[in-house]
Amino acid sequence: MVDYNKAFSAAVDAVRAEGRYRVFADLERMRGRFPTALYHGGHNESGVEPREITVWCSNDYLGMGQHPAVVEAMQNAVDRVGCGAGGTRNIAGTTHYHVRLESALADLHGKEAALLFTSGYVSNEATLSTISRILPDCVIISDELNHASMIEGIRGGRSIKRIWRHNDLEHLEELLSELPLERPKVIAFESVYSMDGDIAPLKEICDLAEKYNAFTYLDEVHAVGLYGPRGGGVSERDGIAHRIDIIEGTLGKAFGVMGGYITASAAIVDAIRSYASGFIFTTALSPVLVAGALASVETLKESNHLREKHQERAARLKTLLAEEGLPVMPSVSHIVPIKVGDPVQCKRVTDYLLEEHNIYVQPINYPTVPKGTERLRLTPTPLHTDDHMGELLKALDDAWTVLKLKRAA
Repeated sequence: MVDYNKAFSAAVDAVRAEGRYRVFADLERMRGRFPTALYHGGHNESGVEPREITVWCSNDYLGMGQHPAVVEAMQNAVDRVGCGAGGTRNIAGTTHYHVRLESALADLHGKEAALLFTSGYVSNEATLSTISRILPDCVIISDELNHASMIEGIRGGRSIKRIWRHNDLEHLEELLSELPLERPKVIAFESVYSMDGDIAPLKEICDLAEKYNAFTYLDEVHAVGLYGPRGGGVSERDGIAHRIDIIEGTLGKAFGVMGGYITASAAIVDAIRSYASGFIFTTALSPVLVAGALASVETLKESNHLREKHQERAARLKTLLAEEGLPVMPSVSHIVPIKVGDPVQCKRVTDYLLEEHNIYVQPINYPTVPKGTERLRLTPTPLHTDDHMGELLKALDDAWTVLKLKRAA
């Protein structure tokens, strides 16, 4: 007889043995007090009691999940239409909130149309797999550090795939030049790579795409809301959004809510809408979430001060970490990684920060990053004050000393 539970337990034990078993922190966000949260963990004589901690690894990059305009929009929506979407958009119909948000997102990126999905992961997986089915004999050329959702979408489409070395334009051109000009080819890449914090050379990639008759697919999930005068991402900042065929984004990071989307020409969006199983057969986002996302998008279109403050906070933290002699990794974006280089030590330092200093940072281990590059990934927001940073620096210095971790050269 097969012992099914034993097989699954053995699989988990293998992850534990490598030091990369993940434990969820039981947190309760506190409206109006971000980045403070309640941590429902730790024990004392009376049992488990929640305590306040400071979150340093949220992808709610601007704190928009707490923004009054977003909260009010969601409250108004639930009063007006209730909670759920009622099913798929094909069967239950499309709420007017969905129509308005898709229009706002198309406008944000200067495109003709947009399409909402339940998450950024689903939008990547569904769209990339569908592109492969629509374009006959297609070759997808994927940056080696693309997100898992892009990799799964490419794999699911069953097209021929080529991997180009991360941000290596010479290698990209080499791969493009090997293919006939008339053969369909898709260049799939991100703008901000979320673990290292580097940014792709978007203009040069578009130049190569035009030279070799390639289709461009850009993942902007870690850039929408954060870059460009209206939050359209790095492609807006660099003035090249019109040169990119599909721009994909998320509503769950800088916009602070939930969901994913693509923007493109009306023809492309209509084709994805008509063929993508990940859209057709999935219950639509709650109109309450969509209302909140719409308020967030429109707020960030009109105001740049949160983006400016966000960049200042990230730059400030990098400077402080370097001055402290901590191994902060180079980053040209808002991502602030600190190298640990060992999965067990990475987990130990994050546990120490939480238990001894009430600071929450998640360890980033393989397979999210390559083995040997395990790290802390800090995401300062406009709501992290100088006092927050001072407390973090003291806690990190203590952790590095107590755990005898390697400092910067």
